Amino acid sequence: MNSYVAAIDLGTTKVVTLVGERTESGYRVIAYKEAPSKGVMRGEVVNIQNVLDSLLPTINDIKTEHSIEINEVYVGIAGQNIKCISARLKRNRGKSDDLISESEIEDMMREMSISRVSAGEKILHVIPQSYNVDDHIGVDTACGMTGTTIEADYKLFIGKVNSVEHSRLVINRASLKLRELILEPVASAKAVLTEDEMELGVAMIDIGGGTTDLLIYHDNIIRHTAVIPFGGNSITEDLRQGCGVSLRNAEQMKIQYGSCYSDYAPENRTVVIPGIGGVDNREVSFKLIANIIEARVEEIIEAVMYEIENSGFIDKLGAGVVITGGGSQLTNLKQFVKFKTGYPVRIACPVNNISHDSMQDIFKPSSSTAVGLLMLGCEMNRERKEEIAQCTTLFPDNELAEVTIEPVSKKTAKSHSKRGLFTNLTSVIGNIFDNTDNEV
Repeated sequence: MNSYVAAIDLGTTKVVTLVGERTESGYRVIAYKEAPSKGVMRGEVVNIQNVLDSLLPTINDIKTEHSIEINEVYVGIAGQNIKCISARLKRNRGKSDDLISESEIEDMMREMSISRVSAGEKILHVIPQSYNVDDHIGVDTACGMTGTTIEADYKLFIGKVNSVEHSRLVINRASLKLRELILEPVASAKAVLTEDEMELGVAMIDIGGGTTDLLIYHDNIIRHTAVIPFGGNSITEDLRQGCGVSLRNAEQMKIQYGSCYSDYAPENRTVVIPGIGGVDNREVSFKLIANIIEARVEEIIEAVMYEIENSGFIDKLGAGVVITGGGSQLTNLKQFVKFKTGYPVRIACPVNNISHDSMQDIFKPSSSTAVGLLMLGCEMNRERKEEIAQCTTLFPDNELAEVTIEPVSKKTAKSHSKRGLFTNLTSVIGNIFDNTDNEV
């Protein structure tokens, strides 16, 4: 597929396949196709065949319209069962005068990545937070220091093994090679957050169809993530039940007439719902629609604030809140979240380093995850090529054939102090697949 990179977002409401590349002017999306999603519930693949039926037409359309053959892909993973916990690892050092090396830090990360978790769960990613070396507490990086003991504080992303396996099976049965699984909130953040926001402290809220993802960044390091099991579909279902209308009418009411701030809803305006089977038309007030939407949105925001408070960073979000995802398009959402949280708020779509000649379909909040997957895939591809080039230099001619390249998914960034997650995303889901799995 030349130098192009392909990414797939298996969402609750839609499946997106896109192809692009990294150019001097930024990331360029050259093909974008989406289809209504079937078989995904609250961010997790539950029916493999239904997901395939949604995915394959998007791949075929790209092949037909753009003459691009997709062979390998980067895929997002999400779901209501992904959680984040804190962990600490301590090591005593035999030679205290020796400088702490990068390999020593990497060994600690590998040890943490195989920590015991509950049955049916898997550590998806390990993110260093800070280090304690003897009396030096809370340093960003321990490399180059000396000491008798070293402690590392981590955040562990944990998910369900079945969720990972189901996503892998979908890709395999689509006759594609799974290059990497990437956490979807991380991908969304890559597409919409600025470097200043990640440094100052920011809470990104991605309101999707099935779930709402939260990702907290501070000092360029991911500090916390959480998945709220409610999203845009929950709001639609509330309207369906509260107003006694069909699901299609409820979705239309939410988009065209809804507001999540009932104080702003007109007092005397109504929506006429056509009757079915000879039943008279019904009228539903704008105020009722807004009250129903506001109740669910308030529940989501309260759950988000609970997670922010538990993270310990409630007073460290200098850049406030950034909202993205399809649910971010609710009328008056920005004002409502600002009122409820007290933080500055902005609604975001993919704009970071996006080439102006990209497909116009991507410039919307609902495309944030898919675009972020592509951007991270481009970065991983570049790192992989650099590895291969380095090995080619070290082992010229036929010697290279005998060299085993370590999977990029296990590569660690050179500087843990500046890593964030975007500069070191090659370790995402690093231990879920062994080498054989990655070569499916």
